[in-house]
Amino acid sequence: MPRLRTSRSSAAHSSSHRAKIVWLSLVAAMTCVGGLLVIMDRSPAPRAGGVSLTPLVAAGTSSSIGSIFDSAQAIKPGRWNSIVIHHSGELAGGPISLETAHRAQGLKGLGHHFVIGNGRGSEMSDGELHLGFRWIEQLPGAHTVGPKGDYYNQNALSICLVGDGNRQRFTKSQLARLNQLIEALRVKLAIPADRLVLASDVSSVKSPGTLFPEAQFKSRQLAR
Repeated sequence: MPRLRTSRSSAAHSSSHRAKIVWLSLVAAMTCVGGLLVIMDRSPAPRAGGVSLTPLVAAGTSSSIGSIFDSAQAIKPGRWNSIVIHHSGELAGGPISLETAHRAQGLKGLGHHFVIGNGRGSEMSDGELHLGFRWIEQLPGAHTVGPKGDYYNQNALSICLVGDGNRQRFTKSQLARLNQLIEALRVKLAIPADRLVLASDVSSVKSPGTLFPEAQFKSRQLAR
């Protein structure tokens, strides 16, 4: 019997010792995580913030698109003189995934002023329009590379179509929203049709891709 009591006492002591180790480990882990969260909180916040207009409730009307001009900063006359059209290069996605990719490239958040969804994935509906923080705050873009990059980033608005125009056609809703958006911007900002360019026109990229209906698009805009 004394041996049994000794065995139980030893087991209880061992169990208590293990519990202390587990508790100390948990406290240490929480302390480390807490420190990491403080460090992360001090880092610049991701700039994917913006406003989205629902999918083409809108495509055939002008009322909803007019809300894009209710920006946080006043739009100065002559501030923007061009529009550059891009694609995301991915079949699905939206402002959050684009913002993540752009931050990985060293940018301060989403580089485009506008993003138009194609309904693939969970981020955006087909034809949904996202107004990025660069548009809302009237900030330069970070979308064009090459010798002309600085000029177009400073002076041109960027519209990104979610998708890869070298592998798949853009949806009808996307193109309808694109035309609606550009027509509204052109009227409001007095941007001439010859200042509407594709990313491939101003840098060595294949964007918005070979399947983008360039001739049809430019013909429609020139007729305006």
